[in-house]
Amino acid sequence: MSIFSPPKSLFRGIFLILIFIFIFTFPFPSTSTFTFLYAQQNQKDEIACYGDTIVAGSIGEPITLVPILAADSASQNIVGLIFNGLVKYDKDINLIGDLAERWKISDDGLEITFYLRKGVKWQDGASFTARDVLFTYEKLIDPQTKTPYSGDFKKVKDFKLIDDYTIKITYEEPFAPALVSWGMLIMPAHLLKNEEDFRKFSRRPVGTGPYKFVQWETGGRVVLEANPEYWEGRPYIDRYISSVIPDQSTLFLELRNRSLDYIGLTPLQYQRQTETKFFKQNFRKYKYPSFGYTYIGWNLRNPRFKTKEIREAINYAIDKEEIIKGVLLGLGKLCTGPFVPNSWAYNSDVEAVSYNPQKARELLAEVGWEKKNKQGFLVKNGKQFEFTLLTNQGNEQRRKCAEIIQQRLKQVGIKVNIKILEWGCFLDIIDKRQFEAVLLGWGLSRDPDCYDIFHSSKTGPKEFNFVSYKNEQVDELLEKGRKIFPVEKRKAIYQKIHRLIHNDQPYTFLYVPDALPIIDVRFQGIEPSINGISHNFIKWWVAEERQRYK
Repeated sequence: MSIFSPPKSLFRGIFLILIFIFIFTFPFPSTSTFTFLYAQQNQKDEIACYGDTIVAGSIGEPITLVPILAADSASQNIVGLIFNGLVKYDKDINLIGDLAERWKISDDGLEITFYLRKGVKWQDGASFTARDVLFTYEKLIDPQTKTPYSGDFKKVKDFKLIDDYTIKITYEEPFAPALVSWGMLIMPAHLLKNEEDFRKFSRRPVGTGPYKFVQWETGGRVVLEANPEYWEGRPYIDRYISSVIPDQSTLFLELRNRSLDYIGLTPLQYQRQTETKFFKQNFRKYKYPSFGYTYIGWNLRNPRFKTKEIREAINYAIDKEEIIKGVLLGLGKLCTGPFVPNSWAYNSDVEAVSYNPQKARELLAEVGWEKKNKQGFLVKNGKQFEFTLLTNQGNEQRRKCAEIIQQRLKQVGIKVNIKILEWGCFLDIIDKRQFEAVLLGWGLSRDPDCYDIFHSSKTGPKEFNFVSYKNEQVDELLEKGRKIFPVEKRKAIYQKIHRLIHNDQPYTFLYVPDALPIIDVRFQGIEPSINGISHNFIKWWVAEERQRYK
């Protein structure tokens, strides 16, 4: 699962990440790319039943349950079940109404009028109205709110309440991701209008979504229960428990003991450890291309990594095919830039750099790194070429990936120290920019707008351009891509962005992993689609005779 993802308003219709996100664009993979193995799906003549609990394993604990602050996938997985946005994605990646019943867009694309659902209740019984949307919008654009999602909403010129269930939003200029951005989860004005820092709310959130918050045991689990008044219909599964276990091997053992119902498998677990009679009888596993990628992010404020030749040299020095074969066991693809092959923005003409350690040595020599010490590491001005690569605890794939990178860079004279940190500590270091290099993953939105990740204005606290990337041409294209609506014209823009970022190498793009979820066979109603498996989670159910939790 990716460490960061888009707003969890899109969780049920996107990823996840999961993560995870987060995440999805034309051309879509055909259904043949989606594999599910083992037990059969539910029979059509069976009747769905209420009851039971699903226990999902997570290596990360939520940082916050405030939707507009939730930037990590662990937080988004939970808030996506508690809250709703105005729109969401369906199983076919079409935008449909969520809290908005319908909408109308003006001919010039500058105005969106949303007609909100009537009768929707907050989980404390208060009525949802347009004032809640206005409140959320005002918090998003408030400079005091440290949210990474403010950029989309600062494009709004005017926000007008027509009545309690109608709003008109006017943009200062055409803004292509406008409708998608209103997938942002909406917060309750009546509970938060006098709360400045959201601290209390973060530990006891109240939403309009299918599940209600019950309990958060720090370091242990988050418990949710079905919302009987949910406007779309009460979820069949009574409880959702996110069990925090920051180690993938332990997660798998708990799955094997049937203490967990739902986890993401590692490639080794998927290919080999679940190929037994026990797993084939008791679980159903899936494989499909994820909509995200794994990368090394370089702190471009660091004088060493500010030098493009060094980043290029490291790119040549890492054997990415070795990582895909050795770590992913072939369950993934090479990544060449900020878009994945399933995205309509992907530039197939951009080719991954082949493994070439000699080319790496030549580039390093060009910028003065050619002499070696007795240990075999490069030295310049009396300093050894050495850096620390950070990644998060519990992710076995990233640990193995880091070890391969460490060995390959050693061969060209670079010493890499690997440091694995607890999730919260890891994110804190990123927020404070106290790193040299990080091994991370992004879960992406279906819309290719990556302004928040790569625009030079998005380098502040809690924002997503934490590597401090700046390219004036990329900035200009990112701004232009948001102002154009026809997909073909936008496609040309984002394909240029893909090539420019590939050439600049602010990240060393590594791979696009396959998503590998596994679920206890007693859960029925799962509908695999091009949007993954979670899009209809509220319709999952367990036959009464197979329910394990009462």
